[in-house]
Amino acid sequence: MVLLSFPALWLTILLPILLGILAWLLGKYESAVKALIYLSGFVLLVPLALVLSYYATGEISKSIVDPVYINFMSYRIGTFYLGIDGLSAPIVIGISIVTAFVSFYGIKYMTKRIEEMREENERVPNLGAYAFLYNIFAVTMLGIAYSSNLIEFYVFLEGTLISSFLLIAYYGYGDRKKISLLYFVWTHIGAVLLLTGILYFGYLVGSFNYMTLSNGSLVPVGSEEAILGSATTVIALLMLIGLFVKMAVFGVHMWLPYAHAEAPTPISALLSPNLIGLAGYAIARFVFQFFPTTMLSWRPYLLGLAFVTIIYGGLVALRQKDFKRFLAYSSISQMGYMLLGLATLTSYGIIGAMLIYLSHAIGKAILFMSAGVFITELKNLRDITKMGGLARKYPLTAALALFGFMNLTGLPPSVGMWSEILIVMGLVQSYMLNNLASLIGFTALLIVSLTLTGAYSFIMMRRIFYGKSRSKIEGKESIDVFKLSILGVAIFGFVFFLFINPLISSLNTSVITFIISFLGR
Repeated sequence: MVLLSFPALWLTILLPILLGILAWLLGKYESAVKALIYLSGFVLLVPLALVLSYYATGEISKSIVDPVYINFMSYRIGTFYLGIDGLSAPIVIGISIVTAFVSFYGIKYMTKRIEEMREENERVPNLGAYAFLYNIFAVTMLGIAYSSNLIEFYVFLEGTLISSFLLIAYYGYGDRKKISLLYFVWTHIGAVLLLTGILYFGYLVGSFNYMTLSNGSLVPVGSEEAILGSATTVIALLMLIGLFVKMAVFGVHMWLPYAHAEAPTPISALLSPNLIGLAGYAIARFVFQFFPTTMLSWRPYLLGLAFVTIIYGGLVALRQKDFKRFLAYSSISQMGYMLLGLATLTSYGIIGAMLIYLSHAIGKAILFMSAGVFITELKNLRDITKMGGLARKYPLTAALALFGFMNLTGLPPSVGMWSEILIVMGLVQSYMLNNLASLIGFTALLIVSLTLTGAYSFIMMRRIFYGKSRSKIEGKESIDVFKLSILGVAIFGFVFFLFINPLISSLNTSVITFIISFLGR
């Protein structure tokens, strides 16, 4: 174990909240609020710096544990630790990068959005209130990645829901109150199903821990199927369906296109790549370890659901005329890839799924932020049929958007390349070599899925940035913090493409090794 000498992980949660409260209180002093947003963004980069420092020393092969913890053992709840290990490291990296740079990006975007709403005589909270809610949203996602206990996980999960709901309700587009309520109801249904499974599990097991401190290191508690007995199937289903709603897999995805398309773009850039992928992380983190035999028996159905999600999301994305709505449907498709990696129940597949989280976080954040450039600077331009030829006026944004699409399609130099290679290897390891029929069937499904992803990505790239311009656009692209924040996300994406080995090596350690050895894969 790497025991931190001071509560760095708690500080990365508490400091942004305190800065957000201060921004809220100083809301009428816009320059002070902007300074606090910048400061919050730098604090949100601390988890990234922490993980990178331990990658440099090689210590990430062990878990990083915060020295401050909360003991609820006397209440049969367990212990709340904050920690980072091989499985959660890519998640923490993705959240840290995106939340930090989107906070910088959001200053210009939200200032314009608030002014626009006030010009329409709408009552809207000021930039300080936005900063407060944004910081809560960001740190509760970090808290999910840090957590070691199901109740702790759920508390942070509810924090993401409440803060994002308010951000959509206050600052969203269209019928934002109706859309935010739709988002809240759907995702809260998922949360309640998950909570029901969690409470039933804790009642039978006598603890809610999924990680525990053993021999100085955080380790998974392992399978609980023997204790749960006949309740195993019910609890596993409740947890899995609840997380599927949060993940927006096919069949329970209906809320996502509305919420992600009509949220203010900085929030879309967090919702789509970061928040929904945390459900996939939770499946790997505790569902697989609690119910390994059950998950093995359900693997064919999970694989089928993954392919349906990929293909459905991709086909519907191709039909979209709104840039943000297109990105929302592509997120459904990308979650299908994450589920595909998880469903293989192999080391390659699970590692690939965690890297999908990182590549999707980087790629989709870049694309949503690119969409926000046109909304902010080209009078709310979102209609793809009115775009075209934008690369001539916005060359930097076009280049960054191209890199975003490369992350989705798995082309170098993007982390998406490594994630897709590993997922395909996981599928080969689990099924494809069993017999000729499975080899042909899965090969055909992979060809369709990967071709469709490439098609919707580069058809949209051409429609938006190349060909004949379908709108009159005056002036040229200006380079400011607004654009540089998008560039910052892209630079980190390229860096992790080059230095992928520490990520994969850390994923191959403690948790993945335990899960795979327990599953016998």
